[in-house]
Parts: sequence; C-alpha cells; structure tokens
Amino acid sequence: MGYDEVMPIIRENGVEVIRLLFCDVLGRMKGLSIAVDEIDRAVEEGIAFDGSSVEGFVRIEESDLIAVPDLDTFRIFPFQTGGVLSAMFICDVHYPNGQPLETDPRRVLKRALDRANQAGFDNFFVGPELEYFYFPDEYNAKPLDAAGYFDVMPLDRSAEARKRTLSVLRSLGISMEASHHEVAPSQHEIDYRYTDALTMADQIMISKLVVKEVAREHGIYASFMPKPLENINGSGMHVHQSLFTGDTNRFYSAEDEYNISAVGRQYIAGLLHHAREITSVTNQWVNSYKRLIPGYEAPAYITWGRRNRSALVRVPALKIDRPNSCRVEYRAPDAAANPYLAFAVLLSAGLHGIEREYDLPKPMETDVFRMSGREKTELAIHSLPGDLFGAAKETSKSALVRDTLGEELFDKFLANKFEEWNQYRIRVTDYELKTYLPVL
Repeated sequence: MGYDEVMPIIRENGVEVIRLLFCDVLGRMKGLSIAVDEIDRAVEEGIAFDGSSVEGFVRIEESDLIAVPDLDTFRIFPFQTGGVLSAMFICDVHYPNGQPLETDPRRVLKRALDRANQAGFDNFFVGPELEYFYFPDEYNAKPLDAAGYFDVMPLDRSAEARKRTLSVLRSLGISMEASHHEVAPSQHEIDYRYTDALTMADQIMISKLVVKEVAREHGIYASFMPKPLENINGSGMHVHQSLFTGDTNRFYSAEDEYNISAVGRQYIAGLLHHAREITSVTNQWVNSYKRLIPGYEAPAYITWGRRNRSALVRVPALKIDRPNSCRVEYRAPDAAANPYLAFAVLLSAGLHGIEREYDLPKPMETDVFRMSGREKTELAIHSLPGDLFGAAKETSKSALVRDTLGEELFDKFLANKFEEWNQYRIRVTDYELKTYLPVL
C-alpha cells in the first residue's frame, strides 16, 4: 500500500492513534503509540525510541533508534481501548542515519530472502501450523475442555474465542486454510494459507497478538508455551516451505516417486544436515525441549519421510494436478519461536543444501521412536539436541547461523540463551523436592 491509500482509510474510520510495532530478538512484540497527527512524520522520518532496553538491539551508549512503518503492513487495529480506535504498522528499525539495524529480526529475514533471490529463487513461501492452549488464566495451566483432535466442541468459552479469533484475523486480511481443535485438551491450531516468508512472519506476530487479546475478552488466557502440561502433546509450529522461480515451484518433479525435484531433495538434505545447529533458534526456550521427546507427536530424530509423522522433515502427499502445492514440512519449530529468525535459518539451511549439492539419505517410513539404540546407530540416525544448553552449544559452532543472524545478533542471542540456561539450572524444582526430600 502507498501513503495515498492508507490516509483515506485512516480518516474514514476516525482513527485517533497509530501503533508502531516491531519484534525483539526473542520474538516478543514491542511498540509505541503516536497520535494520528504524527503519521506524516512517522512515514517520512520514522519515530525515535530508546532501543537500549529492547532485548538484542543496542547497548545503552547507542540507544537512539528509529521505527519506520512498512506501509504494506497497515491494518486497522481490531480492538478499542477506552473507545479509541487505532491503526497499526509493523516497522523496520533503523539507526538515526537511516541505516537498517543489523540486529532487527525483520532485517535478518530480509537478508536471507535476498540471498535466495541471488541464488535464482524469486519467492520463499511458507505455510505454518500454529498451535496454542487456552487456560483459565496465566497462573493456572488447567485445560478448559476434554476434547481431542478435530473434535467439534460445545460452545464453551474456548470455542467462542477461537471462532472470534478467526473472524478477526480474516478481517485483517490474514488468509487461513483451516482451524481446529488439536490432540491435547484445550489445544487449538490455526493453519495459514502459504505466502511469502516476510508477510507470514508479520502475520504470525499479529496473530499471536489477536489470539491473546480475544482470549482476554472471553475471560481466559491463551498461551504459546511449547509444553505447558506433562504427559500430553506440546504446541508446535510446523513450517511448510517451497521455493519458486516465477510461477514455477522448484521443489516439484513429475518424474520423481515423491514428486520432489533435485533442488527439493538438496533443500531437504540441507535442513537435515544443519538441523542440530539451528535448533536453538527454532526452539529457543528451556521449555521447548520438554516437547521434543518421543511419544508426543514432536520430532526427536533427524530423518525425513512422507507418511512418517515422527520424522523431522515430511513431504506431504499432493494431487498430481497441483504441482504448486509440492512442499516440505519442517516439524521441529514450536509456537514460541521468533518467526523472523526461524524462517531465516530454515531458508539458509536449505539453500546451503542446494548450493553444496548435499546428498539426501533414504527416507525413513518406520517409527524411529520404536527402534532400539543399536538400530538407530546402524542406520546413522542422529537426534536433535536434548536441552537448550546442548542446542546453544551446537549453534555457537555454526558458521551458517552466524552468517544468517549476523555477528552481533548471533552473539547477543547466544548470550541470552546461555543466561536462560544458567537461570534454569540453579532452580530447585518440585520434582526434586518430591523425589529427594523425603528420602535423602
């Protein structure tokens, strides 16, 4: 959209406040509000803010930053505060001299997309499946229903909240293919219609905001925590991916038994080859690794296949008359990942596979979870990191992730992850007290 398209909508709707939103390194939405009279200045110059308190941005002596609204992301904010209507923009973050901020996650994804363009790919399309839970409040992880996969629930608060959420997202121009109840009690999923990765990352950030706000309206709480409950499935964000040149899906081949081209096979090989080193980005929290364990529909082993839902990478079946739907699904990311950084490292890993012509191992169509350790060793099946510390150590050795994130963001991200691990490992848990205190 252009300025001449945005302003009439703002005036016609009586917008009084403009929300300028951006994302920190950990994937949390940040922002500031300005009066609608300031929109000309915002578009022409950007709006200054203190970036020293935003995780992963700048040091205190370099605190001045500029939020520059991307006009293509303009939307009327669907919720009113005190009867005041506002509009919102996703922003790029710049230095005062106009240079883009290297540690802005949106900038990181743009750089990765530029590399794909240079390699001959016009579009990197993604279609995530975003899972989340509804709970009574933020301090009470108690399911609101006993429903399961695809169950049609009674019209309780969670069903009403999901219905309202979908309506709001549609009103914001966000296209979805489906929504349904997930496997776990009180767990839900939104499946997005594929689009370019930058637009999708913006949509994921807006969707999280909408999901939480609608839940609040209904007196409940929505959580994207990867594994809030023991002994049931956690919340993932499976990412379906494809590369296009013009209108041609470069992953598709009519001759291959999986309908995957040489480019597609090399891309999958890149995902598998670099899986361990990108996991701290796609699964960035201590709690993320409570989800990546066998038996709960989340991948733990680095394999690929078509029908095998225990595999890290899956090639969904497609109708032969729909070549553009040919794609690969990476199943490790969780709903609490930073979508800009997650999409960037996935693309970089796949491009490395293409550029270096990695060989793709044979597909694994049996359940790896049921194999013995000896069988996995004989088949050279490796596992994803088992905890955040192990994942961060793998990332710290990764030239691919360093190049994708940039030197400064790479160091800041890892420092945050190692500090989170340190804070976690000094805690005495309920498990330890219940298990050891009575007997030791």
